[in-house]
Amino acid sequence: MTSEHAGGLVLAGTPIGNLADASPALRAALATADVIAAEDTRRLRSLLRALDLTTQARVVSYFDGNEASRAESLLADLQAGRTVVVVTDAGMPTVSDPGYRLVRLAIETGLVVSVVPGPSAVLVALALSGLPTDRFCFEGFLPRKPGERQRRLASLATETRTMVFFEAPHRLTDFLVDAAAAFGDRRPAAVSRELTKTYEETRRGSLAELAGWAAEGVRGEITVVVAGAPEAAVDLSSGVAEVLARIASGEKLSTVVSAVAEASGLPRKALYAATLDARKDTL
Repeated sequence: MTSEHAGGLVLAGTPIGNLADASPALRAALATADVIAAEDTRRLRSLLRALDLTTQARVVSYFDGNEASRAESLLADLQAGRTVVVVTDAGMPTVSDPGYRLVRLAIETGLVVSVVPGPSAVLVALALSGLPTDRFCFEGFLPRKPGERQRRLASLATETRTMVFFEAPHRLTDFLVDAAAAFGDRRPAAVSRELTKTYEETRRGSLAELAGWAAEGVRGEITVVVAGAPEAAVDLSSGVAEVLARIASGEKLSTVVSAVAEASGLPRKALYAATLDARKDTL
C-alpha cells in the first residue's frame, strides 16, 4: 500500500471535539496508511466509523506506557518503506502526547517526517483567552504532587510570556490556588473547557476569581492560560519595602533579598545594603 507520504512518518492531528474539523488530508492519511499507531485503538476505530472511513492499515497501540518499547518496531516499519501514521485521542501527536521518541528516531535515521495539521487545544485556548499571543510558552501538565507543582509554578513567577497549561478537572482548583500564590491573586488568566464541543466554555478573570469558580466543580478537558509577569521596572525603594514586609512576616533576610532581586532585576548587593540601612533607621 502506498500514499503521498510513502515510506515516511506522518503525525496526524485529530479533532479535539468537533468531528467537522477533520480535514481531507487527515481522511487521506488514515485511509492510505500502512500502519496506524494510535494512543487508544478503540478511540481510533470510533473516529474511523464517525468519518465513514475504512482502512487496511495494521493498527497498533502507541501510548505513554509503551511508547519507548514500541518506537523501535515502528521504526522498523518505516525502514521497510511503510507509511506509519501516528494519531492521539485528540489534537497533535507529541504535544503532551506520544510521538516524540519516534520522531527523534526517524530524524536520526534520515527518514521522512511530515505533519497533517489539525486542531490544537493550546492554540485554541490561547486565542480565546484574550491574553497576549505574540509571545507564549506551553508548560503542559505540571507535577501532580502539590510540593512539586508549587515549586514549578514558583520558578515561572517571573516568566513574561503568556503561559499555557493542561490540567485535569479534579486538580484544577488546587492548580489555580497554587498559581495565585506563585503569581499573585490578581494575575489575569482564562480557563477553557471542552473546546470545540457542545458545552465549550471559557472563563476569564483573575487567578483568585477563577479559583473560586472552579471550587464549585468543573468537568471536561481543561486548558489554562495565564498572563505573563509584567515587565514593569522596580525602583530600589520599592524593592526595600517588599523585603522589609516579608522579613516582618518571618522570612529570612538573605533569602528574601535574593528572591526580590531576581524577580525585580535589582542588584542584590545594593538591595541588601539599602535594606540594612532602612532597618537601622527604624531602630
